[in-house]
Amino acid sequence: MRNITLRSSYKKLSVSQVHSMSNVSILGKDENGFCGYSTISHDYNLKIIEGDTVVVDNATGLMWHQSGTGHRMARDEANEWVEDLNSEGYAGYHDWRLPTLEEAVSLLESSKKNEDYLYIDPVFSKEQAWIWTGDRYGSVSFWEVRFIAGDVGRGDDMLNSLIGYFVRPVRFVE
Repeated sequence: MRNITLRSSYKKLSVSQVHSMSNVSILGKDENGFCGYSTISHDYNLKIIEGDTVVVDNATGLMWHQSGTGHRMARDEANEWVEDLNSEGYAGYHDWRLPTLEEAVSLLESSKKNEDYLYIDPVFSKEQAWIWTGDRYGSVSFWEVRFIAGDVGRGDDMLNSLIGYFVRPVRFVE
């Protein structure tokens, strides 16, 4: 039973908009984002559907790809990976997408949870230390969530496409 609704459409967000996100406890702010964690009381349920592993969050009504990508990739490659996931029908669904910043931030935990390494619940894979979101900052930047540091930041597409980020797709539970 969903009790929290998170924005699911992509937007261009300013730093001040990100600093004023709901359902977040912000520990520190700077010109690139913030350090903080979600205040949502999650109700995670690990499921295997058609042989594929997902995490259903009954608090938000979101279904997450449990492991995401096993390697970092450029932004274009990340979008292609999600398209391929939809073509294959991962867990029987064809509507996977990159999360909005609000959705990705909802996964941030207040302390290191995943084998004392990441600020994310251990129900998720520990390989994805930072992930792409679908939200933008300006014309050449995007918003990212870094589970390794428990923070949110903006990064330049060109630079971070060279470094690469992980993908953790999401969809609404029907």
